[in-house]
Amino acid sequence: MTRPTLSVQLRNFADQPDGWNALFDQARAADDAGIDKVVVSDHIAYGNGMDAYADPSKGGTVGGRQPTGPDGHWLEPLTTLSFVAARTERIRVGTSILLAALRRPAVLAKTAATIDALSGGRLELGVGVGWQAEEYELCGLDFADRGRLLDHTLEVCRSLWTEQPATYHSGELSFTDIHTNPKPAETNGVPIWVSGTVNRRVARRLAEFGTGWIPWGPAMADPVAGIGAMRSLLADLGHDPTGLQVVGSVPLVRTDAGVDLAASVAGVPALLDAGVTDFRLHLPVPAGHAAAADLYGEAVDAFHEVTGR
Repeated sequence: MTRPTLSVQLRNFADQPDGWNALFDQARAADDAGIDKVVVSDHIAYGNGMDAYADPSKGGTVGGRQPTGPDGHWLEPLTTLSFVAARTERIRVGTSILLAALRRPAVLAKTAATIDALSGGRLELGVGVGWQAEEYELCGLDFADRGRLLDHTLEVCRSLWTEQPATYHSGELSFTDIHTNPKPAETNGVPIWVSGTVNRRVARRLAEFGTGWIPWGPAMADPVAGIGAMRSLLADLGHDPTGLQVVGSVPLVRTDAGVDLAASVAGVPALLDAGVTDFRLHLPVPAGHAAAADLYGEAVDAFHEVTGR
């Protein structure tokens, strides 16, 4: 059975940042406290149609709202993770999610392999297709073709990460006997977490490339039903679903005094039984390394108490 892990999201975005020291304080605090992984988000740019994030037909989720306005400041996630990895010791670093298809595949493969090498094999990539047409248009890509573009990107990355020399042929890109190093620490390449709703295309992507699944849409709101449905789809595709790793959010229980950590993690065992393996904790984090480390330490202790770790 996969060991349950506890992860947190760093705020690599702000409407009006006053520097980014808080991000690095939070990352170092999570590392010191025993959190297993930190993740960051991705937006290259915004258009004016931000209401699309609440439209499932465009890849959004019902009721969805972005954490900044269109003029918010968003740090590029892979660059950010290189800084985070340099300022931490053991914690895993990742994206949730990276719009991987917006990057040229060979350059993405090299960038990710470099971060993985410099961090001692700590990189994980959560990937998805996104919801905003303007980002694809800005990069000269067809938003309607975003699923195929993501598959193509992952195919090229896998070839360059796992073959020496690498060869790849498709309708849009071909190369033969290409040598590129370093390779990622893991034999199969940088671990990939596939984000998406419960549908056959996401299931195929997960079966072919995925270490784990980041549920989206209804499956994010109801992970128990979502995991069961995704496992059925994977089995229909001939893929063994028993080792499926899944991200699930820990619902916070709030009181007048703040977040009740013990009550919040009380629901973790039920999610663990349902198949969640990576528990995402969205805590309001106080300023400063020491205060953040104290809060994260309490969260880790509470998490270990209910999971038996």
